[in-house]
Amino acid sequence: MNKSILALFIFFFLGLIQLSFAQRPIPRNGRQVQNPNQRVQQEALQQGEGEEEEQTGRRTLLDDSTRMVFGPTTALFFFEKDIKQNSLTLFPQDTSLTNFHNYDPRAKGGWKYQDLGNIGSAAQPIFYEIPTEIGTRSGFHAYDIYYHNPETRKYFDTKSPFTNMSAFFGGGNRNMLDLEFARNVNPRWNIGFEFHTIRSRKTLNPIARDDNMVDQTSYSLHTNYRSENGRYWFLGNFSRMRHVVNEIGGIIPPEEDSTSVYFTYEDAKVWLRNSQARDLRQDYHFYHEYKVRDGLQIYHVFDRKSQDLKFDALLNSTDSLFYPSTRLLEPDTTRNIHDFSEWKNEFGLKGTFGGFFYNAYAKLRNGRMQNPAFESDNTFNEVFIGGQLIGKLSEKWSLSADGEYLLPGAFRIHGVFQSPWLDVEYTKALYKPSSMQQRYAGNHFNWDNDFDNVGVDQVTGTLKLDIGKAKIRPGLAINRVNNYIYFDENRFPVQADGEAFMLMPSVKSAIRVGKKFQWDAEVIFTSVSGEAADAFRIPELFANTRFYFDSPAFDENVFLQFGLDIRYHSSFFADAYWPSHQQFYLQNTFDVYAYPVVDVFLNFRINRTRVLLKYNHLNSGMMSRDGYFVTPDYTGIRSFIDLGITWYLFD
Repeated sequence: MNKSILALFIFFFLGLIQLSFAQRPIPRNGRQVQNPNQRVQQEALQQGEGEEEEQTGRRTLLDDSTRMVFGPTTALFFFEKDIKQNSLTLFPQDTSLTNFHNYDPRAKGGWKYQDLGNIGSAAQPIFYEIPTEIGTRSGFHAYDIYYHNPETRKYFDTKSPFTNMSAFFGGGNRNMLDLEFARNVNPRWNIGFEFHTIRSRKTLNPIARDDNMVDQTSYSLHTNYRSENGRYWFLGNFSRMRHVVNEIGGIIPPEEDSTSVYFTYEDAKVWLRNSQARDLRQDYHFYHEYKVRDGLQIYHVFDRKSQDLKFDALLNSTDSLFYPSTRLLEPDTTRNIHDFSEWKNEFGLKGTFGGFFYNAYAKLRNGRMQNPAFESDNTFNEVFIGGQLIGKLSEKWSLSADGEYLLPGAFRIHGVFQSPWLDVEYTKALYKPSSMQQRYAGNHFNWDNDFDNVGVDQVTGTLKLDIGKAKIRPGLAINRVNNYIYFDENRFPVQADGEAFMLMPSVKSAIRVGKKFQWDAEVIFTSVSGEAADAFRIPELFANTRFYFDSPAFDENVFLQFGLDIRYHSSFFADAYWPSHQQFYLQNTFDVYAYPVVDVFLNFRINRTRVLLKYNHLNSGMMSRDGYFVTPDYTGIRSFIDLGITWYLFD
C-alpha cells in the first residue's frame, strides 16, 4: 500500500513540474503600520512588481500587461492583540516550506506535547506552562491543542476573495482538512470563515476502516470593520468545535493478560470498546474601540464561552474491567456530564503618548460549572484591574510591562526586555485552582476541595549569537512553583507541599551548511528539585534536530526541502491518562524509555501550491526495541507515509 502511494505521489510530482512556472518565496515577516487605519505599503512586502496608485489612494499591483495581480501580499491578515496595542502588523500569506511536513498540531508545536499516539487524542504540555487565565478555569484541557482560540484568530485585509485549502492524508487513515475563506465587502469591511475536520482511525485495534478514534468538526465566522473616518474599529468572531474521542484505554499490559503483546498495533489488545468522550465548545467574541482624540482610545472586549463535556461508558460490557468497581451514580453505565460557561467584559483606556503605549482596564468575569450530580451550580464572580506599558526605544530595543490583579488574592506581573543581543522575560503570578480541581462528581470519583492559589516565579533569557551563517540562541529558564495542584497515583487532585524549582538551560540553532543545506536543532535540559519536585514529570533531556537540502531546483521552477527530522527524549515516568475524568495523572511503574524517532520528509512548492511527503518512523525495526511509547500503555505510531497539500486561490 505504501509503495503504491509513493509511486502515485512521484508521478503527480513530475507532472506538476512540467506544467508549472516558478515563483520566488514571499517574505514571511509582517510589516508594522504605525497608523492602524493605513494599509501596509506593498513595496515593503514584495519587490520587483509594478505599482500604480489609484485616485482612491489605495495601491494596485499590476503585471507587465497592466492586469491586476492578486497573490499572498494582497490577502493580508492581522491579529486582535496588535490592534489592541496600537501596533497593527499586516502579514502576507505563508508560502514557506520550513517545518511544513510537521502538519498535525503536536508536530507543529515542536513535539512538546504528550498525547496518546494519534491525531486528536488527549494531550498535555511536556513542560510546565503558566495558565494565561489567573481566574477560575474549567480544568478540562485535554483537547485545548486542537481548539482554535478566538482571541488568536486571524482577521483579514484583502483586495480580492481569498481561499486557502489544505488537506492532510496521514497513513492509517489519520486525516485532516482545513478550509479558509475571506473577502472584502468594501475597502473597510472584511468577512470570512474557517472550517476544520479531523478524522483519525484508531492506530490500536481498529475493527473497520472507519473505526475512528477521533472525529472533530470545527468552524468559525469572522468579520472586521473600520469606519470611514478611522475612529471606530470592530473585530468579531463566532467559533464552535465538536471533538469526539472513542477511548481505547491503552494496551492491556502483558502482566494483566498473557496473550497481550505490545507493538502489534492493529492487532493490539486494548481495554475499551464502548467508552466515548465529547468536548463541545462555543465562543462568541468581539473587540471594538473608538478613538476619542490623538493619544486616547476607549475599548471593550466581550467573550461568551461554553464548554460542554460528556463521557459515556457501558459497564455491562468488557469495558467494566478497566474501571474501578466503585459506582457512585449508576451501576451499569458511566455518564459524566460537566457544563462550564463564562461571560467576560473588559472595559479600558489606551493610547500612545511620547513613544510609549499605555493601557488600563477593568474586567468582569462571571461563570459557573453545572453537573446533574451537584446540589447547586459551582459559580464564580471575578473582578480584575490591570494595565500595560510598552516602550519601543527603536526597531530592535523595547521594554514592556503588564499586570493584572484579581480581587482578592490572585495576580500576574509580567515584563519583557528585548535587544539585538539579549531577550529577558519575567513572570510572577498567583492563580486560582480550576473548577474541576475544586469540585467534581462522576460515577467513579467525586471530591470537594478547598485548595490554595498556586504561585509561580518564572525567568527566561535568550542570547542572540549570529556567527557567519549560524544563528545560535542559548537560553535559560528558571521556574519556582509552590502549592502546585496535580493528580496523584490514585487519580485524585492533590496540592503539593512546599516548592519545586526547575532549572532549564537550552540552545536553539539554525546553521547554513554550504549553499544548499540547513541544520536546525533544539536541545533542552531540565533539572527539577525541591519538596514538590516529584509532582513534575519532565524528561531530563529533550531534543529535536533537522538536517535537510533546501534550494530551488529545475531552473527555479520548484522549491525543495528534503531531509531527516529526528526527535528524542530521555527516559522518564511520564504521566498516565485516565479517560473518565480526562486528566493525566502520576504513575511510578511505567518507564517511557528513551528512543530516537527518525522521519524522512520532502516538501516542495510550485507556484503557490505546497506539497509534503513524510515517511514516519524510518528507523522502525532497526533498534534494539520494537518501538516506542508516548504515554504509558500507548505506543507511538509505526511506519506510515503522510501526504499533504496546501494551495491558495486569490480571485
